[in-house]
Amino acid sequence: MLRNLLGLSLLALTSVPSPALADAPLQLPEIGDPASQAVSPQQEQELGEAFYRRLRQTVEFVDDPEIVNYLRGLGNHLAASSSEPERGFTFFIVKENSINAFAAPGGYIGAHSGLILAAQRESELAAVMAHEIAHVTQRHLARAYDSASRMNLPTAAAILASILIASQNSEAGQAALMSVQAGSIQRQINFTRSNEKEADRIGMQTLRDADFDPAGMPDFFDRLQQQSRYYGTPPPFLSTHPVTSDRISDAMSRIDQMAKEAPVQESLNFYLVRAKLRAASLEPQEAVNYFQKMDDDRVPAAARDYGLAQAYIGAGQTERALPLLRRLHEADPDRIAFRIALAEALSRQGETGRALKTYEAALALYPGNPVISHYYAQALVHAGEHQQAYDLLSRQLRQQPQTTDPELYRLLAKAASGLDRPAEAYEAMGEYYYRNGQTHAAIEQYELALQQKPEDFYASSRLEARLARLKREALAEREQD
Repeated sequence: MLRNLLGLSLLALTSVPSPALADAPLQLPEIGDPASQAVSPQQEQELGEAFYRRLRQTVEFVDDPEIVNYLRGLGNHLAASSSEPERGFTFFIVKENSINAFAAPGGYIGAHSGLILAAQRESELAAVMAHEIAHVTQRHLARAYDSASRMNLPTAAAILASILIASQNSEAGQAALMSVQAGSIQRQINFTRSNEKEADRIGMQTLRDADFDPAGMPDFFDRLQQQSRYYGTPPPFLSTHPVTSDRISDAMSRIDQMAKEAPVQESLNFYLVRAKLRAASLEPQEAVNYFQKMDDDRVPAAARDYGLAQAYIGAGQTERALPLLRRLHEADPDRIAFRIALAEALSRQGETGRALKTYEAALALYPGNPVISHYYAQALVHAGEHQQAYDLLSRQLRQQPQTTDPELYRLLAKAASGLDRPAEAYEAMGEYYYRNGQTHAAIEQYELALQQKPEDFYASSRLEARLARLKREALAEREQD
């Protein structure tokens, strides 16, 4: 039976049969055992990065910069209030309608898009993220790290990714696993109820310290449990994080002790992001109908109008979106989401000049904002303003050298190409492919970059060094296959 090498989110996966490995002996250290410290922070980070790249090859991500930046901001805010505020985390979204979240080595924490849509208020979404953070900070993944340290990096990363896939599609997960498990030892890792209760307790404390409502955790878990009884099939979150009445009662008993004196103010940005994600998750006309008929007093009116405007944009009805967005922007001129949506609608309407001025004004108001910079650079590239786009993207990537947003590199490649800088264009495309997990395609782009014979010695040396590293990684991947 294949269980969870990945960790907390996949505790009760659909089993993937592996007869050849079924009887493999298990020699795993206890949680807290000194052996669990054998994996260095650097090894853990390398494994997490390799897992993340492998995952990008096999599942679809939500790459909308506005939505992703929101989740990262939420996650980092929670992490800053956790028991290890100095620890680095990477938060991302998998495009999957089911309700689930998971964590992997190196502090990589993913949420399904369905989780964001299912949360009725920000404290509920924050509760799940705080729970995942607690699993990481409390070293509940220690045995997974130890198991993975006995394999080569590509093999370990591929198995972690295949287990996650299996939680969504058992046949696809089994096929992915069988393609990478030759020569590997299957390791069976189960997390105990005490792990889950501890993650609840620590997560609720993190919620309170981060100024969220700790009741968001038992409220969300209880609602999911009630829905599963009604529909008969529990969401993946309940399968991978078994929620019992005991756990909900334990969480509720802490609420009175932890409740804040003043009521928690839920962020409007949560409702805006959820509306944008909902509009993107439906067919265009279906999204328009959804928001036109929406009558939910729990959702702020501004979020309902914003969702309808996003639906209109998606359906190609920008003339109907513009009045809504202008009204929203006038009522709340400092809201970045309204400025970006207004600029996008203007661009779709063919008013390129006004769209660029809207982005420019927004960036002047919020210098260095990664979301505005992304959309502005995209609009500049589409408008043929390659030098401006190149300068903006280069500055953004210098400020975020470890960005997990591959699209920035693709835009940089287009800008460099428009400026007749082929070596830089190929290099940027190489990074785009690499960050999408496509090492061989990245190698091809770097080889093309070197064929341009860059005049700058430093540039040539940098390209050669990067190419050599990519080839070593590709060789390790071939050996794993």
